[in-house]
Amino acid sequence: MLATVESATVIGIDACRVHVEIDISFGLPHFQLVGLPDASVRESRDRVRAAIRNSGYEFPAHRITINLAPGDVRKAGPGFDLPMALGMLAATGVIQASALAGIVHVGELSLDGSIQPARGVLAIAAEARRSGARALLLPFENFAEAAVVSGLRLLPVRTLSEAVSRMNQSPADWPVLPTSSTPGTPGTLDLDLSDLHGQAFARRALEVAAAGGHNLLMIGPPGAGKTMLARRLPGILPPLSFDEAIEATTIHSVAGQLRTGGGLLTDRPFRAPHHTISDVALVGGGATPRPGEVSLAHHGVLFLDEMPEFDRRVLEALRQPIEEGRITVSRALQSVVFPARFVLVAAMNPCPCGYLGDPKRACKCTPPQIARYRGRLSGPLRDRLDLIVEVEAVPITALTEGPAGESSAAVRERVLAARACQLARRGHARVNAQLSGTELKKHAPLNVAGRRLLERSADKLQLSARGFHRIIRVARTIADLAGAEAIATEHLMEALQYRFVESMT
Repeated sequence: MLATVESATVIGIDACRVHVEIDISFGLPHFQLVGLPDASVRESRDRVRAAIRNSGYEFPAHRITINLAPGDVRKAGPGFDLPMALGMLAATGVIQASALAGIVHVGELSLDGSIQPARGVLAIAAEARRSGARALLLPFENFAEAAVVSGLRLLPVRTLSEAVSRMNQSPADWPVLPTSSTPGTPGTLDLDLSDLHGQAFARRALEVAAAGGHNLLMIGPPGAGKTMLARRLPGILPPLSFDEAIEATTIHSVAGQLRTGGGLLTDRPFRAPHHTISDVALVGGGATPRPGEVSLAHHGVLFLDEMPEFDRRVLEALRQPIEEGRITVSRALQSVVFPARFVLVAAMNPCPCGYLGDPKRACKCTPPQIARYRGRLSGPLRDRLDLIVEVEAVPITALTEGPAGESSAAVRERVLAARACQLARRGHARVNAQLSGTELKKHAPLNVAGRRLLERSADKLQLSARGFHRIIRVARTIADLAGAEAIATEHLMEALQYRFVESMT
């Protein structure tokens, strides 16, 4: 007795079709699983056995061999439970084997036969549609996630018994469930820039970072408002486009970060890992590579509070994703690429105690301590930070009597206008921070006065070639915020302000 069931596994953020072949032959009872399964797949033998019996079906007391093909692709996760169980029931005649043809099955079984949600269902649904599958049988909790893939019949089920009933039905009796191919409505962000008092310079830097997708480092004493500023950045960024939402949702689905029953992400991701995070957790990896925090922040914001407290190796791992917008994880059997295009916002104190330059509190740090603290950020990493600003403590009188700051909605309007200028100029959605060298010469030329100013400043600030070009990119964004076609001297002068703190440290 032989049956074949279609399923899929996730490699990186893409899905690969897997043929689950079940052979039940006479012999002593034995359950053999082959095809490069990992530990979570091998454990499915006990889950499948219990789920079949507790659902009222007879588990075959014969020799059972299950092959997961192709055999050279490592299979991970418990999503093969459901296709294994349905294949056994098809091999024993409970289900017509022909009913399983052309349907992709995925789901984790509980011991009582209920079906638990699986990771990466959005990627699996996209692969099922590309490969011409006629339907996808999936856990009910994953329906909203898979429903964004149009042109694919979805069969959500809650239990193994319901899945068997569905497979024994005629396709004409399958329910017609709606799919969604339109972007979701952005959620309402509770954090607003109007909550902040003062900090005009830092607020302006935040606006420039949002308009051009630039990385930002804030240096200031504890309680100055660095974290408050960072957490309000998503509120002034443009809403996710449909394609961006698909990419971000796929990554969160693969990582198991989607809320139960959730569909497309509607707000830009904001990730704030603790400084004790490992390099693998930050950039992704593991025996079966999974996306890390930099990928979970794709099309959103990655916030590193107390940046110098992060391990040096962890920080240096940020170089590739900052520069290329992706991270490559290589293992002996496979190499996967995770997208990681994010806005990096980092915060740090001016010294270990945090009170260097504070007019009210004396700094207790020695010059060697301050030098070691600042030296935790390497030169190449600092060079990749477009905006470096000093955030000063706000006086108490400004907190209690000062006027409220400008709202996020007002700032967002200017950011959207600047993004529209960038889109009209280049015809695609790449922001100024992503301009290549050729594009920079074409879209951000400098006049004679601007070129001389930048050359003198580059020598004084000891800028590298990377830092030199990043200043031009920032100036291009400032010009876009001002609605200017060309970069003027005042735009360059403002861009240079965001490098003065670097020169002093």
